[in-house]
Amino acid sequence: MLKISGISFGIVLLAMILFPILFPNTIADEVKKFANGKLNGELNFKEANLSFFNHFPSLTLTLTQFSLKGSQPYKDETLLKAEEVAFGINIKSLIFDKKVKIDKIFISDALVNVKVNEKGEANYNVYVSEETEKSNEPSTASIRLDKIDIENCHLVYDDKSAKIQIDAKGFNYIGKGDLDKSIFDLYTEAEIDSLDFTFDNETYLKNKRVKADLITKINTNSLSFIFEQNDLKINKLPVEFIGKFDFLKNGYNLDFTIDSKDSKLNDFFTALPPQYVTWLDKTKVKGRTDISLTLKGKYVASTNSKPDLAFNMKIREGKIDYKEAPFPVTNLFLNFDTKLPSLDTEQLKVNLDSIFFNVGTDYFKAIVKTTGLKKPVVDATIKASLDLQKMDRAFGFENMDLKGSLKIDVTSKGKYDKTNKTFPVTKGDISLKNTTIKTEYYPRPIENINLIAKISNANGALKDLKVAIDPASFVFEEKPFHLNASFQNFEDIAYNIKAKGEIDVAKIYKVFSRKGLDVKGYLKADVAFQGKQSDATNGNYDKLNNRGTLFLRNIKTTTEYLPKPFVIKEGLFTFHQDKMSFSNFNATYSASDFKMDGYMQNVINFALSDAAVLKGDFSFYSNYINVDEFLSGATTTTNSDVKTAENKTQPATESGVIVIPSNLNLNLTAAAKKVTFGELNIDDSKGNLVINQGKLMLNNTSLNLIDCNVNMNAIYGSEATNRAFFDFKILAKDFDIKRAYNEIKMFREMASAAEKAEGIVSLDYKVAGKLDGNMQPIYPSLVGGGKLSVKKVKMMGFKMFGAVSKKTDTEAIKNPDVSEVVIKTAIKNNIITIERFKFKVAGFRPRIEGTTSFDGKLNIKIRLGLPPLGILGIPMTITGTQDNPKVKLGKQTEDLQETEYVEPLNTPAVQQQIHVQEGVK
Repeated sequence: MLKISGISFGIVLLAMILFPILFPNTIADEVKKFANGKLNGELNFKEANLSFFNHFPSLTLTLTQFSLKGSQPYKDETLLKAEEVAFGINIKSLIFDKKVKIDKIFISDALVNVKVNEKGEANYNVYVSEETEKSNEPSTASIRLDKIDIENCHLVYDDKSAKIQIDAKGFNYIGKGDLDKSIFDLYTEAEIDSLDFTFDNETYLKNKRVKADLITKINTNSLSFIFEQNDLKINKLPVEFIGKFDFLKNGYNLDFTIDSKDSKLNDFFTALPPQYVTWLDKTKVKGRTDISLTLKGKYVASTNSKPDLAFNMKIREGKIDYKEAPFPVTNLFLNFDTKLPSLDTEQLKVNLDSIFFNVGTDYFKAIVKTTGLKKPVVDATIKASLDLQKMDRAFGFENMDLKGSLKIDVTSKGKYDKTNKTFPVTKGDISLKNTTIKTEYYPRPIENINLIAKISNANGALKDLKVAIDPASFVFEEKPFHLNASFQNFEDIAYNIKAKGEIDVAKIYKVFSRKGLDVKGYLKADVAFQGKQSDATNGNYDKLNNRGTLFLRNIKTTTEYLPKPFVIKEGLFTFHQDKMSFSNFNATYSASDFKMDGYMQNVINFALSDAAVLKGDFSFYSNYINVDEFLSGATTTTNSDVKTAENKTQPATESGVIVIPSNLNLNLTAAAKKVTFGELNIDDSKGNLVINQGKLMLNNTSLNLIDCNVNMNAIYGSEATNRAFFDFKILAKDFDIKRAYNEIKMFREMASAAEKAEGIVSLDYKVAGKLDGNMQPIYPSLVGGGKLSVKKVKMMGFKMFGAVSKKTDTEAIKNPDVSEVVIKTAIKNNIITIERFKFKVAGFRPRIEGTTSFDGKLNIKIRLGLPPLGILGIPMTITGTQDNPKVKLGKQTEDLQETEYVEPLNTPAVQQQIHVQEGVK
């Protein structure tokens, strides 16, 4: 038996040694052919070894110091780099079928660097499918995997399109299954020593240890994944994950359930973001928790179908003891349930059935139930009596020290609906006394914080709502701030507000924030406001008592109408009744600057009511304004398509128009030294600007454009964030036509034939129309007319005159000199109608009239009067396009097709018309 066993073992061992020697080139060559035909990334390795002993008992071709670069647009960056990559060879196929079948892959000590850019283009698309394979040299090698083995891998996943970053160190993975079948079960064992997960620049997992045992049923025919058994461990927290993921023709079908049942509360904290890890090292946590997350339904963007999201968490018998605090948190109970049907925040349901904890004899307890956001239905009871210093020590709030007392007694039940003037029946008292807040981010505390607030509403009507703050005060950097305020009847607010003190916003922000963030601001207030909203609205200013001053410096404000913040560099505001006067008001908006003096009216009413109109009259001066920065920034996708450089059709995008608020009535005497808008550079503009009812009107405005004095009256208004209208009249005398073509885009598009013209012209024109989401004119909507006075112009390179010259064999009119000619035109339905005009050139007397379109088509009639007096002439018609004009002798013309502008259904004008028609019905 020993001899037989020894001889058998020796034969097997000898075969394992000789086998790679007998088939070295066959296997290596076939694998190389396969790689060349199937991979479009650059592949490199130092050497190849064939052996049974590298991954015993598998016969493997091992490539050392392996590297593979990614696909476009990352073809120069590494996708995979490993000390070794080994391919397991199926011996049966090699001996009997003489084919190299790769059934296993081993990767060790590797870096996997996956990247996806903002457009969704990934670097891992290196595998060439059978349809696109272009290798002329056939290979008998193939991949039919039943095992993937990854050892000590560093996986980096950076997806800029989804704003997801994953960094997994010490990644070990074994996957088994019949991967060559269309339907198979994939059995997975995975471990990660350290996992970092970041979404939208916020880190949710840091240095987390993960262990997973998974069973996934995969159907490659229908692209369906069923997660049958998936046991995970995130650090110490056990998680069960089951569900289904189907690829649909136009979206996804999701059915996921993530559960962690009867887990230790301490284990839950180990899975939280990194800031909790150091806290947990110093804290004893006891208790049990249940966690459940479900995501079920279809996600189809075209039909706006979205899945339902639900989350539930329970905590029982919880206890938190930070650094053996004298009074730990005890009796911690939580029953939290929330549902978000169709991922619609308006259907959000929050059920905080109970939360309770003790700190010694102190307590906090609450029941909060809400449905919806814009018109929420509320049922809440909150009660608390806490010594903030005890609570701080018990929870161990890091980086912060709290002192003082907090008492809360609030009950609220009902619906908030501003339209129907309802408010939940509410009775609430909040008391914050002798409170101090100090953090490690700033050396001085905010101290002597006192707040006494009361809110009451007895019968659920908005007019019965009462809010009183008496007082709200604090001291910071030895500078006190004090506020008293009361509000009654929110249908006609009666207000009484007094505020006095200084606030250094930059320093207060540092108390709560980290270093390195540039937040500035300072205000000094001494104001008192008392009155009723109706008195301000009805002009009963003698019943108001609004007075005081407010000084602001480096205050940053934002508004829904502008994409960037507006920064008040410095301004002194004086209040008297309904009027707010301001002087030395300096502000910036990105690169633009402003200086203003004047006043605004109805300020208090404007602040208290959405329907109130802010009135004002002031002077305005700027050194520089960049109009492009004021575009709404509402990037939208339109129904029209554009062609890309790769000749692929994709939806056009829009950057938005300048939105004019409808609740402003302002009169400005404006002057700007320099204004830029796209390619336009405007100097020394002056005029009167009125903003009223969502429209901006320029009256008697003068400006310098391409060294020409221009006078203009204009009306502009926004219909939506991607639609606007305009109506302007312009008078420009003696401007350089060549500079106008080069520097003014609209002139270039409306007079494209003037590309090589040189000389001086004047323009007196009126035009109205619509602007698209990129602030560009919609040509079929344009209506207007006027005259172009030609003082002296060299018509160089006009293809129309070149064609006439060639047809009539008359060189003199190829590049004619034109002077003292008035050309009158009218615009409607994408057509420019040219009235009859005459001019002289080299003894000839051309007479021109006709139509042309904004897309360059021509329908022009010419009578070429012959020397000496032009009594006899040659009639001609010019059709075709400006780039390719066609000249025919005779008077027969071809009418150009008009394009009538049709308002989109979603514009206010069309919607109003629809409502009127429905009302009539």
